[in-house]
Amino acid sequence: MSMRQTFLRRLSDDRSGVALIELALSLPVLLTLGLMGIETARYAIASMRCSQMAMTVADNASRVRVQITEDDIAELMQGAKTIGQGINFSANGRIILSDLEPYEASTPPDLTKSPNQWIRWQRCSGDKEVTSTYGVPKSANGSIINNGTERTTPSDPAHSQPTNGTATTATGMGPANNQIAAARGTAVMFVEVIYDYQPLVPLLKPLLGTRTINFTAAFNVRQRTDQVLYAGTTSVLRCSVFAP
Repeated sequence: MSMRQTFLRRLSDDRSGVALIELALSLPVLLTLGLMGIETARYAIASMRCSQMAMTVADNASRVRVQITEDDIAELMQGAKTIGQGINFSANGRIILSDLEPYEASTPPDLTKSPNQWIRWQRCSGDKEVTSTYGVPKSANGSIINNGTERTTPSDPAHSQPTNGTATTATGMGPANNQIAAARGTAVMFVEVIYDYQPLVPLLKPLLGTRTINFTAAFNVRQRTDQVLYAGTTSVLRCSVFAP
């Protein structure tokens, strides 16, 4: 037997590198599965935080008793964004707070029917450039009011009707088949939270694509009978401004 044949036989019988080759082949798959598991858990946490932010803003805004001011709104928004610090929410998300109230479409009011709904004022925070999916306040000539001037240019009930995400409706605010309406003599604090999910591993972003998390929450105002939004010492959180 020649030396070459002997070498080839010894090489064919050598299994010392099989484990290393198997590891090299399987490692990318295992690493991808592991990272996807981490991203799934992170996405679930991000969704939970966005839900908490929506609930927190709506709940706390509805608890303000005598009158609500721009200072109250600023505190609510800052507290909510603190919840989202771990997911970099301020730079990639938006919080939209709307005051939903009833108005009578006829005089005298028809008490056999539920009152129509209108958005008296709206305030926003966050750098994501997006507007409300469920309606905006408008002036009497139908112009959108997004500069925080509802105190000097009151929104017009007939033009500031909410939507169901696709069509204007005077009966309620929110997703179709899941709308909420304010009863006579009260108001509803309606909140939208929109966030573009940021993957922990940037290399997975092309695989995951752009994933936007949306949550809404609404609470009836507890004791406040004056729903006007009053001035404060802080800046107005205009919906025309996009900033962290």
